Parts: sequence; structure tokens; C-alpha cells
Amino acid sequence: MTPYDALRTRTAFIDLSSRGKIRVAGEDRARLLHAMSTNHIQQMQPGDGLYAFFLNAQGRILADAYVYDLSDSMLLDTEPEAATKLVEHLDKYIIADDVTLEDETPRWAVFGLEGPESIALATDLGVAVPETKYHWLEFGSGFVARTASATPEGLRIFLPAGERNAFLQKLQAVDVPEVSTEEARIVRLENGIPRYGEDITERFLVHETQALHGVHFSKGCYLGQEIVERVRSRGQVHRLLAPIRIKGSSIVPPGTKFTANGANAAEVTSAAYSPALREVVGLAYVRSDALQSKPHLVFAGSEPPLEAYLP
Repeated sequence: MTPYDALRTRTAFIDLSSRGKIRVAGEDRARLLHAMSTNHIQQMQPGDGLYAFFLNAQGRILADAYVYDLSDSMLLDTEPEAATKLVEHLDKYIIADDVTLEDETPRWAVFGLEGPESIALATDLGVAVPETKYHWLEFGSGFVARTASATPEGLRIFLPAGERNAFLQKLQAVDVPEVSTEEARIVRLENGIPRYGEDITERFLVHETQALHGVHFSKGCYLGQEIVERVRSRGQVHRLLAPIRIKGSSIVPPGTKFTANGANAAEVTSAAYSPALREVVGLAYVRSDALQSKPHLVFAGSEPPLEAYLP
């Protein structure tokens, strides 16, 4: 069984050590993060975790992150390309606050243990399994969060970098394979899971992503909140991020636009060929009315024209 098949049907691990890890400490850490993000940071307790967006004043998405309350501090787990930008963004708003920011990315080795059998396998290995999504439990010198990036279910295991090889040997002893970045990306797109930097960028508004589990709509003021509330109250969202399937094996680049009945209907953000499904899987921002009617989609910029559909 290939690592790709193992991730789809059983369990595999993804090396997520390159993701940005930002420690936020100081008495005012929760207040600052609450005022800067879309989710309810101030109600978090040690052991809690959540997903949140960080916006600019125009409501555009600067970064996303998993936020973990580690009791004496908070840890932000974000995409590699967003880490520096997020630190600089937060630092700009620290004025008289008792808050310190430290990039701890090199300190952590992070394993994404994912797939349909990942929770059962983790239990067999003696890995702590949080009952609630995004929450965390201590594990050795690190911790384990119930978070996945490529499949609906999985765990994210944070360990000091010096303990990486020891845990890797435990996984190898029970034949858990490592998937490559590209293999994990294919499975992620098969599951319709977006990633910041590809499918979510500063071009887009929160409602357009459909990732509203990252937003607390009654938490009060935060940077960008006025735009989020305006979109919510008016209910006018003209495009939504959704899975798309392209027939055949031709992979289209980001920005490719598909039409329906002669009008633009979908703009692709990412795509990859799925060996299991034998077609191209991807994500696209799709016109709201097209998501309802699910029309036949066509890209006329190739010969022959590419056909696509909305699953």
C-alpha cells in the first residue's frame, strides 16, 4: 500500500514541522488575540483550542491559525508563509500591552497523524486523544491536539525537536508511512479542505471561505469585524469556496475560470490529479447561484475544452 492510499484509507503521518509556531505570552495575551481575531479567545481555558482568522481593517484575511491555550501562554499554529506576516501584524498593535511574541517554529517537531484509523492507532500507541475537536492534552514533553489538515479526522502531535527521531521510530515500528507534501495535498483536495496561501488569501472575505467555524458572531469588536458583520447582515455573498471536479487528467493552474451557459461561474484556486478518483480534484470560488443549480462547467481555453462539475 502506498503512503497516499494509507492516508486515504487507514493512517499515515505528515511532517508539519515547517508550520509557524508563535508563542504569545504576558498578562494581556488573551485580550490582544481576542481583539485581533475572529474567534472568542477570552473564553478559552487551559486545554482549549480553536480555529480563527486574523483580518485587516478591510476584512481581508491576513492569516489563519489554530490557537491553543497552554495555561501560561498561547500558541498560534499557522501556515509557513503566514508566520512572519502574523507576527508583524500582531506586534504592530502591541502598545502598552503586557504581551510578548516569540517565533518557536524551530523548537517543535510536529507530526500530523491522519486518516480514518488514526485515532485508533494513536490509542494503541499510547498517544493522548482529546475528545473535542481542536482541544489538546499533554503528551510527554509536548502535547497532542485533535486537528487534521488533509483528512476529516486526525491528530497533531507537538514534540520538542530533540524528540522527533524517537517518536518517528515508534511510527515506523508499526508501519505508519510518511506521505509527501504533494500526496497530502491530493488527499486534502479530495476531501475539499482549503489551505491558507492557496485557497484562502488576502483577496477574500471570511464568508466567502465557508469556514465559519473560525468566526464567533457575538464576541464583540475585533479588527475587521465591521466588514464581517455587514456581509452577515446583508446576506449578500456572491461567491463561495467549494470543491470542484474536472474530468480527465489535465491540471489547470490557479485562476482558471470555468463558465456555465456562457457566463463565468467558477475560479479555481488549486487542483491536482486524484489517482483514486481518476479525475482532477480541486477547490474554486463558485458563484452562489451556480452552487445551487450545479450546472455543467466548461473551460474553453484548451483543446478540447475541459469539462467540470460541482460534486
